[in-house]
Amino acid sequence: MEEVYLDNSATTKVKDKVIETMMKPMKEVYGNPSSLHSMGIEAEKLLKKARRKVAKAIRADAEEIIFTSGGTEANNLAIKGTINTLQRYGNHLITTKIEHSSTLHPLQDLEKEGWEVTFLDVDEKGILDLEQLAEVISEDTILVSIMQVNNEVGSIQPIKEVEKIVQDYQDSGLYLHIDAVQALDKLEINLSNSSIDLLSMSGHKIHGPKGSGALYIADGTRLKSLITGGGQEFGYRAGTENVAGYVGFGEAVKLATTEVEADVEQMQKLKEELAAGIKDGLEGVQINGPEVTAGVPHILNVSFQGVKGEVLVHALEAENIYVSTGSACSSKDSKSHVLAAMGLEQKAMEGAIRFSLSSFTSKEEISYTVEKLKEIVPRLRQITG
Repeated sequence: MEEVYLDNSATTKVKDKVIETMMKPMKEVYGNPSSLHSMGIEAEKLLKKARRKVAKAIRADAEEIIFTSGGTEANNLAIKGTINTLQRYGNHLITTKIEHSSTLHPLQDLEKEGWEVTFLDVDEKGILDLEQLAEVISEDTILVSIMQVNNEVGSIQPIKEVEKIVQDYQDSGLYLHIDAVQALDKLEINLSNSSIDLLSMSGHKIHGPKGSGALYIADGTRLKSLITGGGQEFGYRAGTENVAGYVGFGEAVKLATTEVEADVEQMQKLKEELAAGIKDGLEGVQINGPEVTAGVPHILNVSFQGVKGEVLVHALEAENIYVSTGSACSSKDSKSHVLAAMGLEQKAMEGAIRFSLSSFTSKEEISYTVEKLKEIVPRLRQITG
């Protein structure tokens, strides 16, 4: 088979319709949105249209959408913008042990600077401990930052229950931030009646362009900007806007949310076929995270006993199958902090592979992958003894 791409949690193929939409601001309406002439005004119109598309998809107002360079910047703006705004109300921040590095690392840095940070435990399925959250939250807490979907194992956090716990503290100066990068086109996001103050999104995870994303900032939520200058993006992010990227992101969000039901159903079916094929065809395998029928439909994390994950990745690559050992942002690390927090043994972590599907994934590709795994895994086990 020419190519089987199963690393969609790292990045996705840009849809043709998205590329077509991006051509207009790159080739025709290429003015600066801040310019007063007609070319600038037309570019600004395209930007506003893209902002409305994103807002509509998550049931928010267009003025609550701030375009960013992606999920990492959105997470950093949410975290650092909050502490710079609310630090007079307290010194305590809460997150989980399985967050994406763009959340985990800024909070670890803040801990070194003297901030009190609580990293919530998770169970063997990758679900946070709600009782622990209720115990540690206090009047001194100014930020609770939780990822909606884990990018390595696909666990879905109980965000509604988290909202109920934090609501009693929001009036005293607390923001709830949700990293929805892996959730945007897999789960329904409705912020019309929500306690969520901040929500991060990324374009290249949903078949949009890299270098595009957004941060939802609920009306009335105040953040201090990280980038100052010309006052673009309602003063939250200075600098000339990436019009083509944001237009592409807006179109990707529109396509993802209008086609979500059929895409989710297809991916879930293929994910179950992949898991069944692996378990039926090979011994010594372990599914990590939520049950195959639970979690998000596009992520399957599997440990292969007696096989090094990195070696298996390259062996599959030789057969034109592309997978990963975990997060692309930390794939060179020998130990997954997510799997470690879930209590996996070292050998299970070393043999872990993440398969992540998309709407482009076909049944034939899944069958081919299972077939090659049945050939490769026993061969690698024989080599390593």
